[in-house]
Amino acid sequence: MNRAAKTRRFDKPFLIVETGQPVAAMKRYGGFPHWIRVAAGLEPDEAVVVNVEAGDPLPRREGFAGVIVTGSAAMVTDRHDWSERSAEWLRDAAHEGMSLLGICYGHQLLAHALGGEVDYNPAGRESGTVHIDLHPQAGDDPLFAALPSRFLAHATHVQTVAKPPRDATVLAKSEQDACHAFRWRDRAWGVQFHPEFATHHMRGYVHARADHLRSEGRCPRSISREVTAAPQARKLLRRFVRHARGLHAR
Repeated sequence: MNRAAKTRRFDKPFLIVETGQPVAAMKRYGGFPHWIRVAAGLEPDEAVVVNVEAGDPLPRREGFAGVIVTGSAAMVTDRHDWSERSAEWLRDAAHEGMSLLGICYGHQLLAHALGGEVDYNPAGRESGTVHIDLHPQAGDDPLFAALPSRFLAHATHVQTVAKPPRDATVLAKSEQDACHAFRWRDRAWGVQFHPEFATHHMRGYVHARADHLRSEGRCPRSISREVTAAPQARKLLRRFVRHARGLHAR
């Protein structure tokens, strides 16, 4: 049996909105869209990448099974033109009922687009493999219901969703971040952690941010030693893909 016969093909691809590049040392592994596509189990022809940070225009919203927004070293509060244009596009997409998933910067950008507030986290930089605690309302969420109430995830950020959008349900928190995941209405999600990260990505980020961590009284070596696999968080991307495709199959 050939590969085409073994693999179900889907008519509608996913749109990956690229909002930034990995730190220099990690670029040898590809960019965020590649990491996301692999973790989500998407074949190359099942994803369309638009690099909005580089000036690529966002396409018409029709014809996509769902949208995934990447992380970035940029700050949502800087209100770059490309970022604000993307926020407007995401706001319209959310109100039209598209399936959306924002990761890190994408999480914050989606919250901003929908009327929430983003700011620097008063608890400081969060970096490394962290414990994510689910709220009870995650128990009936299409993406989070199958996850344990506490699981590990990789995180690296200094800004946070300080105030979730109206009509959003906060699903998860960590010790340093009160809004690690939210769902807006029933088809849009944001996650502050990085489900696409493997351990080598996370260690690479800790190394790249070592000086910042030391300046904040943190020990990069200890954080790096504590990096470990986060399989439950990684499964979230495949759950999103399955859920979005299921909505189109109805």
